[in-house]
Amino acid sequence: MQSVLGDKKALVILLGPALLVYSLVMLVPIFWSMGYTFFSGNAISGFTFAGTDNLTRLFTDPEVRTALSFTVRYAVVITVGQIVMGYLLSLMYVFILKKSSNIIRTLVFFPVVLPTVAVALLFQKMFEIAPQNGLVNSLLNGVGIESVDWFGNASSAFWVIVLMDIWRSMGFYAVLLYAGLVDIPEDMLESARLDGATGWRLIRSIVLPLSMPVLLSSIIFSINGTLKVFDSIVALTNGGPGSSTTPLTLYMFRTSFAFGDYGYGSSIALLLTLLCLIVTIFIFRSSRRDLTKD
Repeated sequence: MQSVLGDKKALVILLGPALLVYSLVMLVPIFWSMGYTFFSGNAISGFTFAGTDNLTRLFTDPEVRTALSFTVRYAVVITVGQIVMGYLLSLMYVFILKKSSNIIRTLVFFPVVLPTVAVALLFQKMFEIAPQNGLVNSLLNGVGIESVDWFGNASSAFWVIVLMDIWRSMGFYAVLLYAGLVDIPEDMLESARLDGATGWRLIRSIVLPLSMPVLLSSIIFSINGTLKVFDSIVALTNGGPGSSTTPLTLYMFRTSFAFGDYGYGSSIALLLTLLCLIVTIFIFRSSRRDLTKD
């Protein structure tokens, strides 16, 4: 192994093709998109140099502020919901169900493998008000409450999206966090129990600190995924009512391909990239402490 690592020619032969493919697939499009931010137009009508107009337009565009506000709010709520529900389920798998958790884990994980469009259609039918009441409105009518137009109001549409995406993804984070919990040494848990640590005290003092690495990875994975949400929004509300549930990704898509402004669309993409980078760095820096001190 040392001879291979010390041979520069061997390293070039082994790593060169992979680095070349990575550069062509990932790095070149990134820099290409950054170059578009200085131009306006598209491939059909042609491009004209716009300087920093697209970047300055980001700070004055009310649609960007609306999309950014929705994106951040959605990312925070969904990330908290995914991690909390996933962690509670993983604790249930390990400490309550134990070896009999296989069937429950499979059932909870099942929505993860369903197509996004199928899940969105399911929730549309459940919450619809026309041409006939869905399941939710039928239940409300059954207890004497009038039907609610869930997708006609910005607030209710937001919470339907939240409910759908948490239900669809919590099984994935439950399995991810479960993998971290089962790695905690059983003898350490048993020693803590002998010292009188049970229930919440055991989780707070032993389980939570030891599962922090996988918990941190799950948070980063979740928040970066939710900041880049696209398919579930398009399938369920298509950004409506109005533009109240339009994330940055959907606004970027419409700007680039519906309105044909590649330059401004690339500027929105750059804003989203910087947002993901800042959030990830913030999470890493805020978690840099010695967990054993507690």
